[in-house]
Amino acid sequence: MPIQFRFHPEKAVEAAAILMKLHGKPMKYLGLLKMLYIADRIALERIEQPITGDNYVSMKYGPVLSGVYDLIKGKPIDDALPLWSEYISPGDKNFVYLVKDPGNDELCEEEEEILQEVYQSFGHLDPFQVAEWTHDLPEWKDPHGSAIPISVEDILKNVGKSEEEIEEIRQIALREAYLDEVLSV
Repeated sequence: MPIQFRFHPEKAVEAAAILMKLHGKPMKYLGLLKMLYIADRIALERIEQPITGDNYVSMKYGPVLSGVYDLIKGKPIDDALPLWSEYISPGDKNFVYLVKDPGNDELCEEEEEILQEVYQSFGHLDPFQVAEWTHDLPEWKDPHGSAIPISVEDILKNVGKSEEEIEEIRQIALREAYLDEVLSV
């Protein structure tokens, strides 16, 4: 069974807001998408769970968080679009800007540190340079104009996790999904 984390729109909004606050002006959404993917990838390596819990896909300009990409485009994802739109707004067709600060109550200290590190490494670069950099990640495959899903397992293998560690992460994700289901009833 593939590893599937629950998408956390609150954490996605807070993570995007941290990157945009560090940027200090409207941000090209391509850059935001790249940095959020890189942050989730680093979180999987270091804390064995992603920040956003989003699904990943290979697209022309590299790996993307598919739910966040849909939210940027104004497409509803579960019930996350009103929350996203309250804090993050498209400035024009290529940029997003922070409407108001969502705070950081949902993010742990390590997640915030990862986001800051990612911004320090990539925030000053042209988003197309970052996209080129992500093409060298082994989990990215050229989708030839479409989108190809990237599994959490592929990312975990590519950041050096053993089969045993991956199985442990799968079990934790399954327990969390079970608890989410039980507690939401």
